[in-house]
Parts: sequence; structure tokens; C-alpha cells
Amino acid sequence: MSASEKAIDPAACPCSGATLGRLIQPAIMAVLARGPLHGYCIVQRLARTPVLDGDRPDPTGVYRMLRGMEDRVLVVSSWGLSDSGPAKRLYRLTPAGRRCLGRWVETLAAYRRSIGRLLSAARQAAARRGARASGRTRRRR
Repeated sequence: MSASEKAIDPAACPCSGATLGRLIQPAIMAVLARGPLHGYCIVQRLARTPVLDGDRPDPTGVYRMLRGMEDRVLVVSSWGLSDSGPAKRLYRLTPAGRRCLGRWVETLAAYRRSIGRLLSAARQAAARRGARASGRTRRRR
């Protein structure tokens, strides 16, 4: 079986959008920009972001990301006491985190423009290929 004949697993292909999970850091920052939250609330709110589109993120990965962001002083945490249960960490975006979020906004806006141009080119290429496949292409003079 040649490489072109092998079945492609759509779930494993980057075309499935699986790499969008790498945008978890700016998503966390956007959530925290509205105010301090406990980790569990961050996970819940992330599920409602457009990047995750209702899928619940892996809490372990979110906490790992929060620890890494805390190491880089993008977020800080403190222990919040609760009357109804154990103390929980409360995460807050730092001024450095807000500046980083601003850079993410610029970066994502540039990605959006580039993706728009790529999408346009891909649509044109797909339409030309579809026209050729159906025999409807025009001959150049």
C-alpha cells in the first residue's frame, strides 16, 4: 500500500483542529482578566470559550499551565478560605500577565488575518480542483 493509499485518521490529523488546545494559555488569561477565580471555576469557564467549544479541558493540564504561568509571574495564587470546605487556591492575573495577554491579542489578530488569507486561497484551490474533477474547467486561450 502506497503512502497516498493509507487511510488518514481524521482525529490525529492537525486538520481536525486538535492543535487549538495550545491556545489554552491565552484562554486562561482572558478568563482571569475578568477577575480572580479558583482553578475549578477556570476549568468550567474555559469549557465555554470558543476555542474549546463546550469541551471540558483536562483539569490536570489546566493546573499544570497555571503553575507554569505562576513560575513566569503571569498569574499569582493565594489560598482562599471557605466556610463550606477546604481552602482553595485563588488565581489572579498579574500586571505582567495583562501585558502578555495584550501581546497575545496582537499575535492572535495577526494569526486571524493570515488564516483568513490562507482560507481564501484554500477555498479557491478546492473549487478549482472540484471543477477539474467534474470536467468543468475552462481552457486558457
